[in-house]
Amino acid sequence: MLVERIWSGNSLRNFHYLIVCPETGEALAVDPLEWRMCLTAAVRHGWEITQILNTHEHNDHTGGNAGLKGATRAPVLAHTAAASRIGGVDRGLAKGDVIKVGRTVELECLDTPGHTMSHICLLSHTDEPALFCGDTLFNAGAGNCYNGGQPEALYDTFEFTLDREPGNADAGELLDRARHHDPAAAVVTTLGQEKRINTFLRLQNPTVIARLREAFPDIGAAPDPRTVFVKLRELRNRW
Repeated sequence: MLVERIWSGNSLRNFHYLIVCPETGEALAVDPLEWRMCLTAAVRHGWEITQILNTHEHNDHTGGNAGLKGATRAPVLAHTAAASRIGGVDRGLAKGDVIKVGRTVELECLDTPGHTMSHICLLSHTDEPALFCGDTLFNAGAGNCYNGGQPEALYDTFEFTLDREPGNADAGELLDRARHHDPAAAVVTTLGQEKRINTFLRLQNPTVIARLREAFPDIGAAPDPRTVFVKLRELRNRW
């Protein structure tokens, strides 16, 4: 499996992805808002975009569908429950569905509600698995729930970290790197790293809970992880 990550450079700070079969050059374009950039990258490498996938229905992920489909005739894939809001979806997806790209690439659909209630992540069936997580999981953070999402559901799916856990050395190191990095070359983390630096994955950490109790005294001495997650998301919404 080959992966090309494309930095949009727009005000929304979007990344797009081309997931490619190395044998056939067939490519899946993921959330191609700046569709011309995706097409240019594919042409440069000699690849053919044969499928388009939206992780969810927000316009900054779907806005390039029509242009890219018009240029390539590639079908659009998205969560079945999001299809009517996106429009022009050719294949509705559900939990456990597998997307095949060329002869060698298989991507399993994970139903990951929270940021929206019809969000898909892709897990590659490769020797070293890769997760394409849309707006569900960010470096050291989790997706917001402003536009049709639910933090409780985001919990079930699963710079703020240091505010909640100032002594987290791993998060501090990542922040130092992020301050000086080229956005187009943003770090790709592993889930192991995220468990060390992402407050939303550190729900039983004593420091995180103690600081959360300062803002929400009613959570008590031993809040359950779901409560911690939901209250963290509430704090992050206004942080």
